[in-house]
Amino acid sequence: MLKEGMTGKHEIVVTEEMTAKHAGSGTLEVFATPAMIALMEQTAWKSVADELEEGCATVGTALNIRHTAATPVGMKVTCETKLLQVQGRVLTFEVKAYDACGLIGEGTHERVIIQEKRFQEKADAKINM
Repeated sequence: MLKEGMTGKHEIVVTEEMTAKHAGSGTLEVFATPAMIALMEQTAWKSVADELEEGCATVGTALNIRHTAATPVGMKVTCETKLLQVQGRVLTFEVKAYDACGLIGEGTHERVIIQEKRFQEKADAKINM
C-alpha cells in the first residue's frame, strides 16, 4: 500500500559515462545534471514499485530540480526520496542527492501510476499514425 512518508535510497559511484562531457550537457568531467535526474527518477520509482498492483508501474511526468554542486568522477553519490503526496494516481516525491561533501541537488519529482501493457500499446500505436 502506498503511503505518504515512504522513502527510498540509492547509491552510485560517478563514472566517465555519467559526466556532463559524455552526456552532452556540458564540457566538464563532473556528474551531469541528466545523470543526477536519472538517479532521482530511479530511486523514486524503485521506492514504490513493490507496493503497486501487478501490471502497474510509474512514469515520470514532472521535475523541479536544482543541481547545486559539482561531483567529480570516482565519488559516491547518494539519492534519497520521500513520497510527499498520493493524489489518486499522482505521486509527488521530495528528492535529494548528496556526495561526500554534502547536498548536490534537490527538488520535487512527480510520477503517475499507469497500467504497463495499456501504456506501452498506446505509445507503440504512434508508430502507425
